[in-house]
Amino acid sequence: MQHLNMRESIYFAPRGKERLIRLGNFLAQRYLDPDDRLIGFIGESGMGKSLLIRGMFPGLELTNDDENVNIRPLPLVRDIRKGYFRSHTYHVDVRFEMAFLSLAELATCVSRAALTGRRVVVEHFETLAPLLAINAGLLIGIGEEVIVSRPTLFGPHASDIAARVYASSYYRKMVHTAEDLTTLVLLDLGQPVPDGHSDLPHGFILEYKAKLALDLTLVEREVKKIISADLPVAYHDQDHIKIGDRVIPCTGPRIHLNRTSAIRGFSLRPQLYFDPLSNNHLLVGTVGNVSAESEG
Repeated sequence: MQHLNMRESIYFAPRGKERLIRLGNFLAQRYLDPDDRLIGFIGESGMGKSLLIRGMFPGLELTNDDENVNIRPLPLVRDIRKGYFRSHTYHVDVRFEMAFLSLAELATCVSRAALTGRRVVVEHFETLAPLLAINAGLLIGIGEEVIVSRPTLFGPHASDIAARVYASSYYRKMVHTAEDLTTLVLLDLGQPVPDGHSDLPHGFILEYKAKLALDLTLVEREVKKIISADLPVAYHDQDHIKIGDRVIPCTGPRIHLNRTSAIRGFSLRPQLYFDPLSNNHLLVGTVGNVSAESEG
C-alpha cells in the first residue's frame, strides 16, 4: 500500500469548519487503513481535532462537548464494564474524560478495545500514550500545520508530535486573528467579502474574483491600529467572534488570540497577486518574522 514506507506528511491547517471536514475526508482516503485500531489526535483544544475526526469518520458518535455533545456514560467504558462491544469504532477525548475517569482505567479500556479488534479514535492522545501498552497506528497532530504520521517502534512518538503542534498553535491563532481583523477593515472600507481563503506559512491569503481598488498600505495601517488598541477577542457562538464590542462572522471562532495586541509582526504585501490558474486576485498577509524564520 502507498503508506507502508510513510513516516510523515504535512498539510496547512485550514481555518473554518467546512475546510477542516474536507481535509479530514481527504486524510481518511489517503492514509486510513482498514486494519488501523488506534488513531491518535494531538493538539490544543479548539484547534479543530473534532472537525477532522468528523471528516475522517462520518457518523461517528463524538463524546466530548466541542459541538454541544455530551455522551454519558462513555460508550467505550460502558461496554468494557458490561463485557461486550456494541460498536466497531469508539471515540475518546482524554482531557474531557479525565473529569470522570482515572487515566489508568481509560488506558486499560482503550488498550483492551484495540487489542480485541475494535477501533478507538483518541483525542489528546499524548496524555494517554505513556500508559498504553500499544502505540497508535496513525498519529495526527494539528497546530499551524496538520502532521500525519504512521509511527514505528522508533517513533515519532506522541510527545514528539505534541511538542511541534503545541509550539505552532500560537502562530495559527495569531494568523487567524490577523485575518479576521483584515477582513473587518476591508468590509469597513466598502470592499466585498472574500471569495475564498488559502494558507501559507505564518500567513493567510484572501482570494477575490475581482481586483480590489484600494491602497493596501492603508488597510495595513488600519489593522495595526486595531492591534495597538489591545481589544479583547472572544468566542461568541459557532459562527461569530467578538472583537471589542463588534460581533463579526467567523468560520473558526475558537482559533484566536485573546487580545489583538498579541499579534506580532503583522504586515500586508503592498500589491495583489494574480493567479492565472484560478483567475483570482490574492491579498497576502503575514505575521511574525517570516523571512528570518525561513532562513533559520
